Amino acid sequence: MLSCRLLLLLGLLLPCKGQEESGGGESCDNFTDLNLSHCFMGTVLYVRLLLYTRSNLDCGRELDHHHPSSQPLFNVSRPTAFVIHGYRPTGAPPIWIDHLVQLLAEQEDMNVIVVDWNQGAANLNYFTAVTYTRDAAHNLTGFIETMQEEGASLSSVHLLGVSLGAHLAGFVGANLHGKIGRITGLDPAGPMFTSAIPEERLDPTDAMFVDVLHTDMDSFGLRGTHGHIDFYANGGANQPGCPKTIFSGKAYFVCDHQRSMLLFLCALNRTCSLTGYPCSSYSDFLEGRCLQCEAFKPAPCPVLGYDMSQWRDTLLKLGQTRAFFSTTSTLPYRKMSYRVDMVTWNQYLRWGVVYIRLHSGKNFTEARIDHKQLRFEQYTSSRLLAQFDEDLQQVHKISMRINTGNVIGPRYKIRLLRIRFTPLDRPERPLMCRFDIILEENMEVAFRPLPCGPGL
Repeated sequence: MLSCRLLLLLGLLLPCKGQEESGGGESCDNFTDLNLSHCFMGTVLYVRLLLYTRSNLDCGRELDHHHPSSQPLFNVSRPTAFVIHGYRPTGAPPIWIDHLVQLLAEQEDMNVIVVDWNQGAANLNYFTAVTYTRDAAHNLTGFIETMQEEGASLSSVHLLGVSLGAHLAGFVGANLHGKIGRITGLDPAGPMFTSAIPEERLDPTDAMFVDVLHTDMDSFGLRGTHGHIDFYANGGANQPGCPKTIFSGKAYFVCDHQRSMLLFLCALNRTCSLTGYPCSSYSDFLEGRCLQCEAFKPAPCPVLGYDMSQWRDTLLKLGQTRAFFSTTSTLPYRKMSYRVDMVTWNQYLRWGVVYIRLHSGKNFTEARIDHKQLRFEQYTSSRLLAQFDEDLQQVHKISMRINTGNVIGPRYKIRLLRIRFTPLDRPERPLMCRFDIILEENMEVAFRPLPCGPGL
């Protein structure tokens, strides 16, 4: 029999449903594999539900929409996570599907169901795909109602929607009157939803708990707050390492949008711990104004990921929370953050940006606090957020420079009566202090940190 991919190479416009044999000779149901020719001609909505459990992680089984329990591997007493992709302009399966399924199954013993609506999402006309989200949501709603009739609890259902799939998940949740346990939206789609009312997009009433991650709000993602907690990576736009010019090709358009999935996979894999700090804006976060998480004590600040149980009740009481974090450009994405408290005592008012280096032997990492000019004046307390790309466990030396931009005339001195470094991500580590330091503007000064005494 000709394989699906061979049929595509021959130019036959047959949707590849990927029934391949597993290593044990059993038939596997794979994600529908289409190509650009399908997109140009347009596809009509057809929804397939592919089941994965810890017993068949490498071999999906298509579920009967009307009789899900006819598949022996499907257990309604287990939690169920639905993975819902978004717009597919090329028709190819999402490259992250298999990895996400594997990581979800590692979290707990659950049913993972991939909602394959590639026939419908694969259209050159994006607006057609948007229209199909309502029909796909109706289809999925009926399936979940059948699950409920067979004994499943709505509170144990988790819809995980990516881009356009986030709104599709929201429509399902609204159809079920917000009784779904959880919806996670990864960079919900912006085009055609920017001015939508809550009933026409993902919003907090769609499930008992809604969490959202934003990475591309100025392009393909949706601005605003749409969950009980909204995480904004690097302010929700312009991700580090993503191209800044159109000459980079496709990556210029999709890199920021795709970063939401990469960050979520990293969080599920526990290779990075991305702490979100509740704040009104990213600029306030960068200025160190939002580094306390009193509302969540004794729990720490919320962390992006699968298990939100220790913050869920507090977040529901708060209504809608905006949480910010910064990342590096590559795995493991996490930055090491310090709260820096300074007391300055200089004779003349100076403005400048701060550069701080942490040294451990021959290694060092630098934080540039240059998002705006800082004010240094006589006997003034200042709080800064210093974020480093690397985590140096033992800090032997700290060097610091205050750049004022002054290139002519005398160099003014800036006196620090006290400076204290508090590791935010590693609370078990000791605070580092130093007292009475004289800096000359635009010149680097190095010092060895000392343990902070009681009350400092």
